[in-house]
Amino acid sequence: MSTLTEVASGYQTRHTLPLRVELVRQLKRRRTLAMGAVLALLPFVLLIAFAIGSPHDRGGQVTLMDTATASGANFAAVNLFVSVGFLLVIPVALFCGDTVASEAGWSSLRYLLAAPVPRARLLWSKLVVALGMSLAAMVLLPVVALAVGTAAYGWGPLRIPTGGALDSGTAAQRLLVVVAYVFVSQLVTAGLAFWLSTKTDAPLGAVGGAVGLTIVGNVLDAVTALGHWRDFLPAHWQFAWADAVQPHAEWSGMIQGAAVSVSYALVLFALAFRGFARKDVVS
Repeated sequence: MSTLTEVASGYQTRHTLPLRVELVRQLKRRRTLAMGAVLALLPFVLLIAFAIGSPHDRGGQVTLMDTATASGANFAAVNLFVSVGFLLVIPVALFCGDTVASEAGWSSLRYLLAAPVPRARLLWSKLVVALGMSLAAMVLLPVVALAVGTAAYGWGPLRIPTGGALDSGTAAQRLLVVVAYVFVSQLVTAGLAFWLSTKTDAPLGAVGGAVGLTIVGNVLDAVTALGHWRDFLPAHWQFAWADAVQPHAEWSGMIQGAAVSVSYALVLFALAFRGFARKDVVS
């Protein structure tokens, strides 16, 4: 009895489900390795595509895609450009949507809570790790692309389609800003996936629901009849990062986009914690 009393008196919630334990668990999962492999292979796929393809005449108009082979920095920027709309949505939805629902699907969620791991602590650990892995995925792609592009096209300035160039040092700093903004813009998808993950025992439902709603946002943004209402859609600002890779960076679009994304994300994360605190966990 005294032993039980000592254990109870020494119990501290902050020591339950440490972040490193959750991180190791998630890193060992096959879906994590598969997603990392896909992101790491994309630059090689694009490298082959540019090698076997041929440029098309657009009447003198130069786009970002046309500058992909100008330098490693340009190649990394192109990889981000083709990935932001959909590909980078997948790892965010996967890591944030699968994290809680998979535990329920394995019928291990109730055992974690009986450990005892407080519900808020459980969600906090899983959310921090999921967001950390999402950020790692967004860093992995441009880093690999920069390395592959530099090996193939050399290390040089970032050529801007509208004219001019950014020196290598400035280009590297701007690409860091781009990655940070892309991560913030994807917080809405993360919030959707995490909230859905607390509402269902089917991981694919949470992941697919988040991806589907993100696609719906992109479709609505394409409806020009909505006018200024599109300013309230996170999708409307997803390419605002292009303002950072200009000779004179413009920050207003990214500030507005970040504010919209963070606002939606905070509401969705709050709904996830509030709903899970009251949920009857039976699986």
